[in-house]
Amino acid sequence: MCGIIGYVGKRQAADVVLSGLKLLEYRGYDSCGMASIVPNKNAISVRKLPLKVAELEKLLKKKPLLGQIAIGHVRWATHGAPNQVNAHPHCDFNGEISVVHNGIIENYQQLKKDLVKQGVRFKSSTDTEIIPYLVAKYHKDKTLLDAVKETVGVLEGSFAICVMSNKEPDTIVGARKNSPLVVGIGKEENFLASDIPAFLKYTKDVLYLNDEELVAITKDSVSLYDFSGKKIDRKSSLVKWDHEQAQKKGFSHFMLKEINEQPDILENMLIHRLKNNQVGFEEMTIKDDFFREVENITIVACGTAFHAGLVGKYIIESTCGINVNVAYSSELRYSRFIPKKNTVLIAISQSGETADTLAAVKEIRKEGVKVLSICNVLGSSLARDSDGVIYTHAGPEISVASTKAYTAQIAILVLFMFYLSQIKNIGLKPNKETLLKKLLEIPQLQRDILKNQKGILSLAKRHSHFGSFLYLGRNVNYPSALEGALKLKEISYIPAEGYAAGEMKHGPIALIDEYRAVVCIATRSFVYDKMISNIQEINARKAKIIMVANETSETLKSFTKEIICVPATEEIFSPLLVALPLQILAYGIAVKRGCDVDQPRNLAKSVTVE
Repeated sequence: MCGIIGYVGKRQAADVVLSGLKLLEYRGYDSCGMASIVPNKNAISVRKLPLKVAELEKLLKKKPLLGQIAIGHVRWATHGAPNQVNAHPHCDFNGEISVVHNGIIENYQQLKKDLVKQGVRFKSSTDTEIIPYLVAKYHKDKTLLDAVKETVGVLEGSFAICVMSNKEPDTIVGARKNSPLVVGIGKEENFLASDIPAFLKYTKDVLYLNDEELVAITKDSVSLYDFSGKKIDRKSSLVKWDHEQAQKKGFSHFMLKEINEQPDILENMLIHRLKNNQVGFEEMTIKDDFFREVENITIVACGTAFHAGLVGKYIIESTCGINVNVAYSSELRYSRFIPKKNTVLIAISQSGETADTLAAVKEIRKEGVKVLSICNVLGSSLARDSDGVIYTHAGPEISVASTKAYTAQIAILVLFMFYLSQIKNIGLKPNKETLLKKLLEIPQLQRDILKNQKGILSLAKRHSHFGSFLYLGRNVNYPSALEGALKLKEISYIPAEGYAAGEMKHGPIALIDEYRAVVCIATRSFVYDKMISNIQEINARKAKIIMVANETSETLKSFTKEIICVPATEEIFSPLLVALPLQILAYGIAVKRGCDVDQPRNLAKSVTVE
């Protein structure tokens, strides 16, 4: 889950790499570093420290790195503590080879033993440090590209690497296996990175590497090969979003900016996906005839995407009558998957690089099951490993805690429900036209909620002292409770649990007292009266109740003064509204507690390791 970037070109490389690291910091921020080949001397110089990129920037002002070629790294620690010795880049003993690495080398211990027998003395506790020594070993009588090719041939696990050698001071070699790596193609300059935002300021021309591919870049050339050394010809593609979309635009945090982007994202999605009351997914290559026969759907995802999948289950089952199973990727990849007749697997991932989801997809495709992916990143590994893909087009999501990606995923699942109903000729209740009209209203209703975000933030401040929270919802808003609790614990570090409200009396009620806050999602639905009964049980035990509801009736005010109102809509669309106040509530509590909202401890945005 680390971030890597390499640059070779006409600019001062340290400036380019530093700007890229700032935009990759969501991938890890335990430590960071940079290496550059000093011009004329052809010597590798390194700056690294166990702090965030802002501190690296200060260090570079005191001790600049000069030159037109450099590699950089932001780390989410796996092997070894986040200290200066373990920070990347790593070099061989003679300082001739420098490497940055994202992923895990599973056989590093055996490789390390072999190198120790050959006289190597390691400094760090990382799995990465074996790579520069292996490259140096093969580089004695081979080019850097061939030395890296030999090295990746003995590595097991997942990795994306950038490698420099002072013997070839105009070249960076990259390699990927089960970990993302993309090339940015510029004029008299080229880039390597784990994600596009790192170089989007300089170019939109992108070349995606597939698994088990190598690339060598100079300022004027990009050469692509497979791990056997066979040259590959592949066209680059243009990214549609721009550098400005990855900036804060005056908001205090990326998370707050991304919360406020949700109405525009949904509105644009509906404009492009709905034509004459018909849903279209122009990029999806699976034919309508296949989906006409689909009788069973399995959704696989992790974290927030899993919660979006749960919402999709309620929506599709209640409207189309199709059986939907939702599974955690990390569990399904190790389970015996027994496909039912006419099954499709839907894999959901914001980045399209989630290791557990990719592994689950690969296992299930072996059973002959077609895979439809829902993701945000064009050309991602998941998109390429699937039979079909639907893009959310939510733009870059920088904050580690997902917000706009979540509602975009739900919206795609809503549209997929309409798509299934139209190709299967399923009658909807209420009718399709009424439902579509309600759906088209959602972006404006989201804007109405955001007009009250100051009030929600004020409520959050009043409740930031509670040591634990319980989130309760029923039916389609049970996943909303799970997601609300996840947001709070992710960014404020307050223990929070989400439950189906009907399950409260089967254990969790033992936790309820005056020291716990309970967030109750009580929007109008066919289980509304049941939810009110649950709230009465909570009220009797003196918990502090925060309610998300469609009104401030006397009945609700008898339980609590803390009511966040959201507009009423069709029940299956309510998670698209409920998500916003729960996100703002978590954000406000985290800010009040002085937490690092965009970069919470121990987390990273794209979980590319198991």
